[in-house]
Amino acid sequence: MKERNLRDFYTKGEPVELTISDIAEKDQCFGRLENGTGVLVRGMLAVGDRVRAAITKVRPTYLETVLNELLAPSPDRVKPECPVFGVCGGCKWMHVSYEAQLRYKQKKVRDALVHIGGFQDIDIMPVLPARNTTHYRNKVEFSCSSKRYLLPEELQKDVLDKPKDFALGFHAPGNFEKVLEIDRCYLAKECMNRVLDTTRAFALEQNLEPYAARQHKGFLRNLMLRYSEEQDELMVNLVTSWHDSRLMVSYGDRLLSTMPGQKMTIINNVTTRKNTVAIGEKEYVIHGEGVIQERLGDLRFRISANSFFQTNTKQAETLYDGIMEMAGLREDDTVYDLYCGTGTITLYLAERCRRAVGLEIVESSLADAAENASCNGITNASFYGVDLKDFHTLLGMLEEFGFPRVIVTDPPRAGMHPKALKTMIRLQPETIVYVSCNPANLARDSKEISASGFRLEEVQPVDMFPHTSHIETLACFRRAV
Repeated sequence: MKERNLRDFYTKGEPVELTISDIAEKDQCFGRLENGTGVLVRGMLAVGDRVRAAITKVRPTYLETVLNELLAPSPDRVKPECPVFGVCGGCKWMHVSYEAQLRYKQKKVRDALVHIGGFQDIDIMPVLPARNTTHYRNKVEFSCSSKRYLLPEELQKDVLDKPKDFALGFHAPGNFEKVLEIDRCYLAKECMNRVLDTTRAFALEQNLEPYAARQHKGFLRNLMLRYSEEQDELMVNLVTSWHDSRLMVSYGDRLLSTMPGQKMTIINNVTTRKNTVAIGEKEYVIHGEGVIQERLGDLRFRISANSFFQTNTKQAETLYDGIMEMAGLREDDTVYDLYCGTGTITLYLAERCRRAVGLEIVESSLADAAENASCNGITNASFYGVDLKDFHTLLGMLEEFGFPRVIVTDPPRAGMHPKALKTMIRLQPETIVYVSCNPANLARDSKEISASGFRLEEVQPVDMFPHTSHIETLACFRRAV
């Protein structure tokens, strides 16, 4: 019997009404019409919203639409704090109560493991909530542009309150050229917002030329801020196209006079690259040491401008404590930490075992990891630069330390390379703790691990980023006896 093709029944632009039943990817939600037709709706919505939407594409088996009108709000809805919510791409779930966000994220992990991984009756633990739902980020990057993104209400004005040719804030979603002017970010620390305000005022007073990405010209590129919870210290990193020593001294003096009593280090990263990434080729320290220090558990870490560190300090401790609990380390264990980065997880593990070995391919990260081990007086952690795709690159290390009883892997968002996954399985540890920031790829890799003689025993989501769709997940596998 011929399948029903929706193109025979619906046309582009036609309005439809439905109730949102699920959250989908890429700022979309899902619901069904009364006749059962599946509909994707683009817009900031919540489960339970009753909406009117316009069809943008008619697929053979479902409809793509864009929100036109909210007819009846969901019980999950709350009023977002941020005045530019819906325009800025950062806090896409700020219109949803935090309790509902946690439910959505738990379901997101479960759906991935069931529909992609093929797991049945999988028990997903409740999401471990964040201690703070706002002002939790210890790192924020603001961009400067010669093209300011205009808000909808500004498009109707003949005279604008702010210049069109200068903006310091966040890139508009999907637009590398234009920047949305931000007065206050609700995820950043309040001291970061004061630096943002001071920097904008200084730049406008000094007539600093904002960077134009397409033309590759202009002086002021980025403002990158880091914050130490333990030291209450700020790192202010102004990224520019060239170094002007006199100007940087004036900028440093302005910050110090505007924020008396605030401990901070001020640096200037300089880059000539044709991109908008806040990483410099050369660095100048204007004030302070040029680094800040932070503590995770009993460990202290030196953080430079361009080094990696978890962006939610308090939740990083929750995540790492979860790793330790799942790993179940013994004093005589050898544990391998794959994709170890700057060694934060490796050093956490080293405190509870005989030997922790961090594996990473990025040389700068390995140097930071070795420095972090030295700063903490840890001598039973080793770091190796290896390509996990090739098993033979591990042979020298295996000869020195032996096969691991426990492996922790924290791959990038794309997940483990298939060959790296096979390498990990070939090592045949008793326990694998998989740390994932992408439920879909966790499900894909979990399916492969489980098919290779391991049992998925525990899944624990951890909310590192409230008001966003991102979720960190810990999965524990035990080798079948």
